[in-house]
Amino acid sequence: MGGARRLEGSRGHYRKGSVTVLEIRDILEQLKEGAITVEEAEGFLKRQPFEELGYAKLDMHREIRSGFPEVIFCSGKPDEFLVSIYQRMFEERGEVFGTRASERQYELVRQALPQVEYDAVSRILKVEKPGKVRQGKIAVCTAGTADIPVAEEAAQTAEYFGAKVERIFDVGVSGIHRLLSRLDVIQEANCVVAAAGMEGALASVLGGLVSNPVIAVPTSVGYGASMNGLSALLTMINSCANGVAVVNIDNGYGAGYLATQINRLAERKG
Repeated sequence: MGGARRLEGSRGHYRKGSVTVLEIRDILEQLKEGAITVEEAEGFLKRQPFEELGYAKLDMHREIRSGFPEVIFCSGKPDEFLVSIYQRMFEERGEVFGTRASERQYELVRQALPQVEYDAVSRILKVEKPGKVRQGKIAVCTAGTADIPVAEEAAQTAEYFGAKVERIFDVGVSGIHRLLSRLDVIQEANCVVAAAGMEGALASVLGGLVSNPVIAVPTSVGYGASMNGLSALLTMINSCANGVAVVNIDNGYGAGYLATQINRLAERKG
């Protein structure tokens, strides 16, 4: 087949080199209704599952395989490449999400996509579809205020992927009554994210108080012997509490992604 074709009544526009989850359903519905032929449907589905840009291969089928679209890691990307990737991802999906972006990268991308939003705390750079429906509940907790940037990366990742998030900040073990005052909210969540630096004890405490999984995020907050988060990482890995999983130091994105997977499973079973 030559070129792209608009299918009547379709919710997506089919472009060379990519087929989204929604488009596959549309293709099958159009085939069922007789609006397209078997050969035309086969042509759409045979397109390569990534788009070759030379400097990047955009994984347009990732959402089909995993349920989550590709996310852009902004740090270290050359300016021209970053802007082009944002433009192409937005054209394809109508939204785009990136982590670890700088203020300067925001200004560059904003010239091409004026609607892009930047959060200086989490360093997330995104364009999000309006009216997104969020479900379930994920509790994102921090030991201290200094842990909020990592926690916000987790929270905004989960929200972008369709989860409701309850933020519970500054509830570390040095004043455990603060945590206990919000325990009812935390226990209702399908999953709990615990971001903590220093000795990282918050994850173990939460693991002993809730019935659902706890995702521990060691942060690089702390004095010299904390070794930029290594102390918290070792504490969390060696937790005596059950049901605690650990991601890498400062990896709020990884925690938000995993929490969303757990939240989806819980909502599906519910």
